[in-house]
Amino acid sequence: MAAPAPTNTPPNKHKVLGRLSLPERNFVANALRAETVGGVLLLVAAVTALIWANTAGGSYESVSGFHFGPGSLGLDLSIEHWAADGLLAVFFFVAGIELKRELVAGDLRDPKAAALPVIAALCGMAAPALVYVLVNTVGGGSMAGWAVPTATDIAFALAVLAVIGTSLPSALRAFLLTLAVVDDLFAILIIAVFFTSDLNFAALGGAVVGLVVFWLLLRKNVRGWYVYVPLALVIWGLMYNSGIHATIAGVAMGLMLRCSRREGEEHSPGEHIEHLVRPLSAGLAVPLFALFSAGVAVSGGALGDVFSQPETLGVVLGLVVGKAVGIFGGTWLAARFTKAELNDELAWPDVFAVASLAGIGFTVSLLIGELAFTDDPLLTDEIKAAVLMGSLIAAVLSGILLKMRNARYRALYDAEERDDDLDGIPDVYEQDKPEYHLRMAAIYEKKAAEHRRLAEVSAGARAEDDGPA
Repeated sequence: MAAPAPTNTPPNKHKVLGRLSLPERNFVANALRAETVGGVLLLVAAVTALIWANTAGGSYESVSGFHFGPGSLGLDLSIEHWAADGLLAVFFFVAGIELKRELVAGDLRDPKAAALPVIAALCGMAAPALVYVLVNTVGGGSMAGWAVPTATDIAFALAVLAVIGTSLPSALRAFLLTLAVVDDLFAILIIAVFFTSDLNFAALGGAVVGLVVFWLLLRKNVRGWYVYVPLALVIWGLMYNSGIHATIAGVAMGLMLRCSRREGEEHSPGEHIEHLVRPLSAGLAVPLFALFSAGVAVSGGALGDVFSQPETLGVVLGLVVGKAVGIFGGTWLAARFTKAELNDELAWPDVFAVASLAGIGFTVSLLIGELAFTDDPLLTDEIKAAVLMGSLIAAVLSGILLKMRNARYRALYDAEERDDDLDGIPDVYEQDKPEYHLRMAAIYEKKAAEHRRLAEVSAGARAEDDGPA
């Protein structure tokens, strides 16, 4: 399939999933590159956890349940809890920076542009929760797990894209990333509001004081990891002991970083720190969390229970059906009532395919599952199995849908990446620049001159061959 010709029309704000601006395209490309690598590691960690939990005769439970830490500070935790409460704070710290950047420099800074992903994300969280509630109302199950299928795991979703080898155009990738950022925000709010135990106001007050100090140091432009890392650890410890989930501390600190660039700055402090911390989050924190959270005993009977118990069936249907219908329906409604038009190069089935990909709710879904059923270890493991099954089905379904359109995606992707004048800027962003066309004219004139020379050489050689012996 021939690549579509670049258009001279600038990015249209009234187009749903229209072309990104060049800075936003570059940011999305860099962010997703790191997330894709982290997603592959996440897949490896999840598979390792499942193999370990089902073949090592109890060693998985022994290791993940091993306790260490200063008990006098209330931090004598198991390895599994260190991963969920400690390492995931790094993940949510990066999520906080991403959200802050989107609010001040990304798509969410413009209320009109933000409406689409926010409405899509909200519908993509409300519909799975509604599916879970309906299933458990009919089946007489527990309502405690309503929030489990509401999350989207961007790293896992991108790993699926890497495995199936599809080349989504940047608009669809940015839509998926923005959905995940908004999704993370509401997941954070759900954890803070609905999964907070009895509050320790002394510890909470200490955490708030620590956050104020953190904010003041940032405003005074104090530099040095040796200042912020110890302070961050103190804030995290106090937040953990306050009864509020400790990952909230990571989000709060991420949101405090400045993500707008000042004159002379190539990167804002937030972008710089995100660049440093993202590999730690995607390459270490999240995979280790998956390693010590995804290990559940899997058997024929256990898999059958996933589809027979209302709690687990609600999670599976929430991820597979609720996410796809919610995000697709929210996007369609936003476009319908704002009189926006879908990008001419895409179709509504493309939106549904990406919506089904968002049904992969691995990391945060596992975390919420642990918080929702913390007093019932057996049901917690069953909910984890349901998250794994639902994410797997969503991955397979979205993979099939995306593969059906892969030739079209490849053409769009190639057109976006084409840089015939080799100036480092895709040609599609330079169609209105006279200097670009002059460079291309010089390139073609050089090629034409070379072809004329080769034609003359070929004509001379033929004349010699046709001459008298």
